[in-house]
Amino acid sequence: MRIAIDASRTTAARVTGTEHYSRELTRALIALNSEHDLHLFFRDQPPEALFPPDDRVHQHVIPARRMWTHLRFAWALRGLRPDVVFVPAHTLPFVFRGPAVVTVHDLGFRYFPEAHPARDRLYLDLTTLYSARRARIVLADSQATAEDLNRFYGIAPEKIRVVYPGVDPLPIGDIAAVRAKYNLPQRYFLFLGTLQPRKNIAVIVQAYQRWRAANPDDGAELVLAGKKGWLYDDQWADGLPGVHLTGYIDAADKGALYAGALALVFPSLYEGFGFPVLEAMHCGTPVITSNTSSLPELAGDAALLTDPLDVGAIVNKMTRISANHDMRNLLREKGYAQAKRFTWEQAAQQTMQALEEAAKMEQT
Repeated sequence: MRIAIDASRTTAARVTGTEHYSRELTRALIALNSEHDLHLFFRDQPPEALFPPDDRVHQHVIPARRMWTHLRFAWALRGLRPDVVFVPAHTLPFVFRGPAVVTVHDLGFRYFPEAHPARDRLYLDLTTLYSARRARIVLADSQATAEDLNRFYGIAPEKIRVVYPGVDPLPIGDIAAVRAKYNLPQRYFLFLGTLQPRKNIAVIVQAYQRWRAANPDDGAELVLAGKKGWLYDDQWADGLPGVHLTGYIDAADKGALYAGALALVFPSLYEGFGFPVLEAMHCGTPVITSNTSSLPELAGDAALLTDPLDVGAIVNKMTRISANHDMRNLLREKGYAQAKRFTWEQAAQQTMQALEEAAKMEQT
């Protein structure tokens, strides 16, 4: 088969969840593939070492500042006439022929519309609805996202495949050097992600302040690692005692940041797939996370789950981890085992099966 892949997000300079997914899944598909021609389409010239050389991989660079998906990519597909198109990030071109598979990562914009500018929200809604209906098969990052697709857009469950992304172990590096680089304390609770309302930052800070008041001799502080996002409120954390805001974290520093933490505190209000939960587990860091959306699927029994709106419950979980060495060790060991369940090799196998299935569906 000729498989066309939208690889436009793989060249992003600052990688977030969707870009990371696109890059790592494409790499895994290349490693897995032995019989199909993979045509990768880029908006920008990719670095030479981005993907390994392979006789079955063909790279196409089609620059465009705007409307790349709906104009340039769509036109390129018309010329290539692939057997199946794969878009790993929500948005299929509005006009093209042939079967397609699309990944929908989450529907957070339906739960938290106020967290997106009106124009962005409208575009997300329109393109997700169109793409989920136009595709022959829809890949969802979690069962929670699969259920949301059915709930909000009426996508039939038999059309959806739950394909969990892989989560590779992070290099730990020099923990002391990373502490010094970001001016961090010796002992800290950690949040890692974009600082925005959906991540429940205000409640995390409230829980920490209450924990700090109840444990004045402990000395652990709170590190909020990540860039400030849309609708960030300075009153959440700026200037509060014991709270550190690092700004954007370099990818090479994430492993040491996790490994140096007392625990990851991640009571997010909604996640289609919470990479930080499993990244922390790979680094041996205990996790406190929400009992909602996809997070219980990912955490299993290897984390402390909590109502993300119950400040007292979060404080309780922080106390259990900070005061109990055995609890930390138990969560550490369970976390290692849980994180190993999520591999890019498995994700690529399931994705390739979906692509092959979608191509056959078009022919029937």
